[in-house]
Amino acid sequence: MATFGDFPPSNNTASDERSQANQNSGSWERKVLEDLAFAALKEQRKSRRWGYVFKGLMFLYLFAFLMLMIPSGDLPMHKSKHTALIEINGEISADAEANADSIVTALRDAFDNTNAQGLILRLNTPGGSPVQAGIINDEIKRLEATRPDFPVYAVIQDVCASGGYYIAVAANKIYADKASIVGSIGVRMDSFGFTGLIDKLGVERRSVTAGENKAFLDPFLPMKEADLEFAHEMLNNIHQQFIDVVKAGRGDRLSNDPRLFTGLFWSGEQALPLGLIDGLANSSTVARDMIGAEEIVDYTLRPSYFDQFAGKLGTSISQMMQEASYVSVR
Repeated sequence: MATFGDFPPSNNTASDERSQANQNSGSWERKVLEDLAFAALKEQRKSRRWGYVFKGLMFLYLFAFLMLMIPSGDLPMHKSKHTALIEINGEISADAEANADSIVTALRDAFDNTNAQGLILRLNTPGGSPVQAGIINDEIKRLEATRPDFPVYAVIQDVCASGGYYIAVAANKIYADKASIVGSIGVRMDSFGFTGLIDKLGVERRSVTAGENKAFLDPFLPMKEADLEFAHEMLNNIHQQFIDVVKAGRGDRLSNDPRLFTGLFWSGEQALPLGLIDGLANSSTVARDMIGAEEIVDYTLRPSYFDQFAGKLGTSISQMMQEASYVSVR
């Protein structure tokens, strides 16, 4: 006998359960999709925020870099009495920091400032181009004539040789440290010979010239006696120009030591009795005790960071393309 509880479920009840299951399934899927959408949106916003941060940092970096590239501009108007200072560092060359154009401009700025009581040329250079050194020497002499009450002192640091000394002798007096290297009054021409090497490598040299001396001192051809004689003649001429400039600048302060113009160099302590320098002192001492203006203002023209980078790149390229021989006051 069947009882009440034993009746089978009706078809409507089964249908309701399936509908509920479908609704639960659809709700779960929507929940997952919504979570995924919100997660993607959140990640997108986070990524966008970091993008703003990185763009801001990049902007600040580029701004700082551009500010560094901008040259320092004109010197401020120094209204107090001071000693002007111009640095001459490294090789003296048209494409180096120690070039005639920059140094001459700095010289004129110093002479034009009536609050500058004197000028110190602080030199630390092994020498370089006789042309660049000669231009600087000539300009110092010209400016000294326009302002006779404006003393110019050369102060040597580690080295002041050859072209550096060519500049220094334009000063009224020269000072150095007792261990400074001073002198090297001479001229040299450097080159190389590769004739033996190309013979060993089996390389045939082909050089077509118009003019019998156009291949003068060609490093791939044997040295000719006539070329050597002509080179000595030219170097002797430049050397004599150097000697004349030194004698004009130092006058009777020079000793009669026969080694003076042979290209030798001496310590500051040795250079003093030779008459190559006037005493042992540094920039601060000269500014305070001799010029009488202890404050030192740097008038040196320096390139911007961008100019330095471009200059180094250009120098590297030019050195790769330049000829094997050159003349320098060294």
